[in-house]
Amino acid sequence: MKLIIKTREAEQSCLALLQLCDVVPKLTQIQAHIVKLGLRNNPLVLTKFAATASDLKAVDYASSVLFSPDSDTHLYDAFLFNTIIRAYAQTNHAKHNALWFYRVMVKGGVLPNKFTYPFVLKGCAGVGDLNLGRSLHGSVVKYGFGDDVHVRNTLVHMYCSCGGGVESARKVFDEMPGSDSVAWSAMIGGYVRVGWSSDAVEMFREMQMRGVRPDEVTMVSVLSACTDLGALELGKWVESYIEKEGIQKSVELCNALIDMFAKCGNVDKALKLFRRMSGRTIVSWTSVIDGLAMHGRGEEAVGLFEEMIGDGVEPDDVAFIGLLSACSHSGLVDEGKTYFSMMVERFGCVPKIEHYGCMVDMLCRAGHVKEALEFIRKMPIKPNPIVLRTLISACRAHGELKLGESITKELIRAEPMHESNYVLLSNIYAKMNHWEKKTKTREAMDKKGMKKIPGSTMIELDNEIYEFVAGDKSHKQSKEIYEMVDEMGRKMKRAGYVPTTSEILLDIDEEDKEDALNRHSEKLAIAFTLLNTPPGTPIRIVKNLRVCDDCHSATKFISKIYNREIVTYDPGLHFEDPGLPPPAQPESWGHGVVNHVKHARGPSDAGTMACRKML
Repeated sequence: MKLIIKTREAEQSCLALLQLCDVVPKLTQIQAHIVKLGLRNNPLVLTKFAATASDLKAVDYASSVLFSPDSDTHLYDAFLFNTIIRAYAQTNHAKHNALWFYRVMVKGGVLPNKFTYPFVLKGCAGVGDLNLGRSLHGSVVKYGFGDDVHVRNTLVHMYCSCGGGVESARKVFDEMPGSDSVAWSAMIGGYVRVGWSSDAVEMFREMQMRGVRPDEVTMVSVLSACTDLGALELGKWVESYIEKEGIQKSVELCNALIDMFAKCGNVDKALKLFRRMSGRTIVSWTSVIDGLAMHGRGEEAVGLFEEMIGDGVEPDDVAFIGLLSACSHSGLVDEGKTYFSMMVERFGCVPKIEHYGCMVDMLCRAGHVKEALEFIRKMPIKPNPIVLRTLISACRAHGELKLGESITKELIRAEPMHESNYVLLSNIYAKMNHWEKKTKTREAMDKKGMKKIPGSTMIELDNEIYEFVAGDKSHKQSKEIYEMVDEMGRKMKRAGYVPTTSEILLDIDEEDKEDALNRHSEKLAIAFTLLNTPPGTPIRIVKNLRVCDDCHSATKFISKIYNREIVTYDPGLHFEDPGLPPPAQPESWGHGVVNHVKHARGPSDAGTMACRKML
């Protein structure tokens, strides 16, 4: 009896010390005290020891103590294993260890309980292993925890986090008898993560109809969907909904609002929210810098970056990507070179491929193709295909066609199944008027089963998202749209517009080339908007591919002729004309809102127009 009392007193003593422990050195002293008291295999004390270590970011130290060669682990229970698994699942660097200790747990004969699987599944989500996730799902069912709401919620999250698992997530979600806001948020976030933003918005609408109250996590995902879709009006509605429902404005939610406005064409509103925000994070600063960059306001972006440093916020590698992008989009070549050096010398950031890519992009936009090539040759890391494709596009644009041809052939040898490489080579041959070589390149694509991604343009109007592709005639207003396109063409020519027929890479006459240009999806989308909105209404369109030079030029003329503000994404160009000639904006391709729009049922086929009701 005395021994039991002494053991309990020792346990309480250790538990009290661990409760007060706030630094790792104290934790090591307590660990020595635990050993001295003979409690080195006591599950109760060791569970508290592991929890305290986790709070102090010292889980590696705790696991080395708990699972040392001389530890008697057969005494450990599920609560102790759950604590270690949870600690690793919450790390950024070692989520795989959560899965390793789960295996140790099961192999050691310790039965998992309903608290085990949310942590294990979170670890699996971090690893992103779909097959492992399915195996864990099987174990969940085997041990009888398939109906637990927390386990089901984490299953949805896990499947959404693993490549190719979003449909499995939806199956789990649909089988849940009653879904709370956590499950809805996980599913909406999963759709956004894989680029199915239209589905995310539709699901949010369904969530409202079911009477499930969203929280700030839900709204962050919905705002991300708005950003992906370039849906400014929908984003404004979401902001009003947040205010109306009294949803707590966490830092993450404020950042999402700023990012949405910055990337959906209202960067001034983003700046306004940013200035009002208390407790700004590096994400807050970077979101505004990115927004200014993609709207061609590079000098303002640089000024905000300097303000950030002045406020004592140290820039990270992501902030420098935004800054270098701003320099690239605004032609600030000397400034970009200075900041690239500053990143290394002053802030100790090791440049990643993204930073090198920004520098190559900046030099290419400025027409310094040979300097860009020399920069790539001197890079300490191997250039990735994206960097090389940037250089190839610059070679084509600035007449370095032989160099572009040589680099593209090397890229095809390295990536024989990447369709964009063949498209680049085909385009170069067309620019060189080597039509036979161009045809052979396209035939090579066909033999390998590769297809060129069709260009499409999306536009938001009256809470609906419309998607057009080149030559689209499926809309009920098709006749009126093409009549408007013809009217636009006549007015642009009177204003001095000359079609860039070199963009049409076919061996056809000039008149046919002009007709092909008029059928481009962005012109159809703009014509549709001109027909269906009052004069002066801003036009915001989202491209899935880079805008061609002709549509770039035509958009400026349309902005002037019809007195419309036009914002175009992926390029991030911003045209405003109160009666003056269109401003000379640098091309700001890349870094736009949408690079590829994906739908749950695949992209629209050529010749069709997709229309989705949003809210």
